[in-house]
Amino acid sequence: MQTLSNIPLFSDLPQELSERYARSCFWKDYDPHELIIDVEDETTDVRFVISGKVRIIHRITVGKEVILNEMGDGEFFGEIAAIDGWPRSANVTTITRSRICIMPQRVFLDILAESPGVSLQVMKMLARRVRELNMRLAEHSFLQAKHRLYSELLRLSRPRPGHPGQRSISPPPIQRELAERIGTRREVVSRELNALEKEGHVQKAKGAIVIINPDELQSRISEAWEE
Repeated sequence: MQTLSNIPLFSDLPQELSERYARSCFWKDYDPHELIIDVEDETTDVRFVISGKVRIIHRITVGKEVILNEMGDGEFFGEIAAIDGWPRSANVTTITRSRICIMPQRVFLDILAESPGVSLQVMKMLARRVRELNMRLAEHSFLQAKHRLYSELLRLSRPRPGHPGQRSISPPPIQRELAERIGTRREVVSRELNALEKEGHVQKAKGAIVIINPDELQSRISEAWEE
């Protein structure tokens, strides 16, 4: 029998509630690069990533889009439409083969009403996303494209094992994706990455972008904020 216990948001739900609510949900498998939610959908359900990875995209017009976020195991999306009943605000597509739990709006709202702990987690998550979006808005308003690129590289990176002080992004995003993340052209990303590589701050390794000197990137970002 399917339960919600393997979804972090509902890990503290009593087993009886987990099984009862799960009976109103259903699970669906998606292939890589398959559309899960279209911005024009009139659905209001919430989707939970059981396994795989998805990408949240805001498409401004044909050929112009901004990557808002990527989500993996245990994360969820669609909660905004479920809470306010308004239309979807973004498209969601899979990056890898993914298994998704689809929860109807009424079930999601019933859980929030019945479980203050779950409600608090959702509020904290929404607050975190507002903070992140505020920072991105500020970056787009006040920073040049190259500084936005530095910020995005640092956000995507993780400490590089065995190399203290270095960070890496693996697998490396293609330049077009980086451009869509920071609202610029691919040519700008290509030029700035090449400049960083020539300066010895970034290295393109097999299966990764290595940030050899993250402190330098952070210093340049800080200086840009002060200009």
